[in-house]
Amino acid sequence: MNDSIVSLVYLAAAVLFVLGIKGLTKPKTAVRGNTLSATGMLVAVVITLLDRNIVSFEYIVAGMITGAILGGLMATRVQMTSMPQMVALLNGCGGGASLGLASASYLLAMEGSGYTSDIMGTLAVSFVMFTVLIGAVTMSGSLVAYAKLQELISGQGIGFAGMKFLNAAIFIAAIALLVMLCMNPGNTPLFWTLIALAIVLGLTLVLPIGGADMPVVIALLNSYSGIAAAAAGFILGNTVLIVTGSLVGASGLILTNIMCVAMNRSLTNVLFGVMAEGSEAIDADEIYGGKVKSAGAEEVAMILETARRVVIVPGFGMAMAQAQHAVRELADVMEGRGIEVEYAIHPVAGRMPGHMNVLLAEAEVPYDKMVEMDRINPTFDQTDVAIVIGANDVTNPMAREDKGSPIYGMPILNVDKANTVVVIKRSMSPGFAGLPNPLFAMDNCLMVFGDGKKAVIDITANLDLA
Repeated sequence: MNDSIVSLVYLAAAVLFVLGIKGLTKPKTAVRGNTLSATGMLVAVVITLLDRNIVSFEYIVAGMITGAILGGLMATRVQMTSMPQMVALLNGCGGGASLGLASASYLLAMEGSGYTSDIMGTLAVSFVMFTVLIGAVTMSGSLVAYAKLQELISGQGIGFAGMKFLNAAIFIAAIALLVMLCMNPGNTPLFWTLIALAIVLGLTLVLPIGGADMPVVIALLNSYSGIAAAAAGFILGNTVLIVTGSLVGASGLILTNIMCVAMNRSLTNVLFGVMAEGSEAIDADEIYGGKVKSAGAEEVAMILETARRVVIVPGFGMAMAQAQHAVRELADVMEGRGIEVEYAIHPVAGRMPGHMNVLLAEAEVPYDKMVEMDRINPTFDQTDVAIVIGANDVTNPMAREDKGSPIYGMPILNVDKANTVVVIKRSMSPGFAGLPNPLFAMDNCLMVFGDGKKAVIDITANLDLA
């Protein structure tokens, strides 16, 4: 095809990507933004297949059919509670695809088919090896994140005190191998060693990171997958892949930085897998010690009768119970009684960025009622009742008060400042960070034990009858 036509189509695809990302910044335009981005990708794939010298389409068609079936199944069957795992897995697939492409390019060059090693300049080799490094780290790191989120392995940090030094040593060794391969591209054993080191680095970077910090890791791995894709674009000479990868990489890093600020974490620590190192184990019995007070739906409804302002705090437990629609109905009943209702959104509530926003939007909760942490925190001392539904780590006062806690320094929702706190939870089990929550033992806190959806429905029924 004419190069000018291809370039124009690639430019149109890039514009659709940018417009799509812009659309995703607002709930009202999010669906349109997603559609624009998907259309841009379709256009880019079609023009690439028409432009390149494709010998046989059999494997491409088979791959497209397989991918469409798998994508359709995931889109229709994966619950919102499992969305973080799916995102981690897709990041890993992106990294693996970049790794496979770079490896194939290198091996073809070494065999003399495609382009040969004698014309494989230092710049080309450096892009190949950089893609191998980032792609392998993204793939193995994403698989660890998936395993942690799926609870196939412990969600706690796995490692030892000096693991950051091991990570630094592996990273330096990988860079050294990359440089050596640029100087001597024909050394195939060094190439396989680089892949092995990069895979190990991905494992050792993510294993020591605890569950409370997993949303940050997902955002960072998403950025890595974009960077790997951009580097792969340089290898293929594909403009739209470079643009797409750059957009994903840059937006992922920006999101990671925003979340690090929200959690009072260091971006450097995230990059090198050093996060939230705690001290000795914390005894839950010592914290709770017979201080926990339970309540039923009737008692909570009686408290809500006299409330003027209520703040609902959604967490992963709400997602697990699929209670978002029941929560919306409770809010409607309270607002019908003249009660002011808002939703407090912590930036890392759930297990991925924006998890709670998506759930509440699914239940058609007005977006202006979802209030970010910085804006809602100063209002808790004027709040009659804070209803916490399955949120644990993001309401844990240890983050403010206990320097020995793994989550110390992480900004939290100050629900303990409300006149009354109602926590709906199945049991006293800890959150993903594995820590007890002193909030549950406070004088102004009432625990409602049971399934989140059923508990909210019961409270609504009792309030409606009052």
